[in-house]
Amino acid sequence: MIKVGGIELYMGPVVLGAPDDLDAVVSSFIDEATGSLAIAVQEIDSEPIARRIIAAKQRGVQVRVILEGDYLVEEIARPDPWVVLGIGGTNEGNRQILNAFLRARVDVILDLNPKIFHQKFIVRDEGGPNSAVLTGSTNFTLTDTGHNTDGRGNNLNHIVVLHGATAASQYLEEFERLRSGTFGDLHERVESRPREFNLGRVRVKPLFAPRHGPEMEVMKQMLKAKSSIDFAMFTFSNTSGIDDTMLRLAQIDPPIRIRGVLDRGQGVQSWAPTQALKAAGVELYMNKPGTEVRKLHHKLMVIDEQLVIAGSFNYTEPATLFNDENIVVLGDLDATGAESIQNQKSLATYVLTEINRIITDLGQPVV
Repeated sequence: MIKVGGIELYMGPVVLGAPDDLDAVVSSFIDEATGSLAIAVQEIDSEPIARRIIAAKQRGVQVRVILEGDYLVEEIARPDPWVVLGIGGTNEGNRQILNAFLRARVDVILDLNPKIFHQKFIVRDEGGPNSAVLTGSTNFTLTDTGHNTDGRGNNLNHIVVLHGATAASQYLEEFERLRSGTFGDLHERVESRPREFNLGRVRVKPLFAPRHGPEMEVMKQMLKAKSSIDFAMFTFSNTSGIDDTMLRLAQIDPPIRIRGVLDRGQGVQSWAPTQALKAAGVELYMNKPGTEVRKLHHKLMVIDEQLVIAGSFNYTEPATLFNDENIVVLGDLDATGAESIQNQKSLATYVLTEINRIITDLGQPVV
């Protein structure tokens, strides 16, 4: 873990050689709540984390939860709906946890978005001295936190914690919009703009998809690059404008050095821009077989070894246009103060160290 001012970054899971126990990070964040928890997450199948949420409710914390509905219904109706087919691969774990929440009187709703409710954030104790936000790429599942033991492997992920009332208020505002039924590509009469602030002399800029257009923000920051772009990305499709920006930057003189590691299962798909990027000179890797990596689930970018973009946002058209997502930009490539630049670089170095480790220990070049 690295902490700079009110920003914390975690890279996990430990079982795959990363430095941080993501389950412990999520659990501790929940346990430290004294007044309220607003939880918006695609999926919960981790019983230990679910028990922490229920325990918070039982000690008097106001707990509200939003979940992706698709993980809680059957795609095809079962002939005998009373038969439980087992937890593995059937989402029964998700359903059991939903039932436990309902039995514990946890205030929980499902999304109304026909696309993916892809958020992963918690707002804790908004308005008080303990105010904070937890976000990143990590669902509250056994595979995402690194505690899966069924032989299917675990996923590489990250968590960002932002302390303070300013961060909490912005994420709570998004939570309230979602609770009101404004999911996905549903527009309000007045759409709020992204609002940035500073923590530890580092600029923090949260953006929520689809209304804030995170893809354009990523592209804008990339176009400011002077030397390098490094990324680790789960799903990267050629319907995104981000690959077009990379192709352009790889052709300028002198070219920007671009290097990335992709999830193996996603990167080999015909809709991925993998081969086009490789042909343009982008240095590409994928997680190799036999490493117990189930998915490289990161959504990370580092620009000029100074600015970090993290969150839940994959580089795809649905993530841009339809899904409920968030990113957080940490840093400013135009920053001038020595302390600000040093703090930004410290955060970026922590992310780059993990990207380098994945490439060296768990990856192989794209051929």
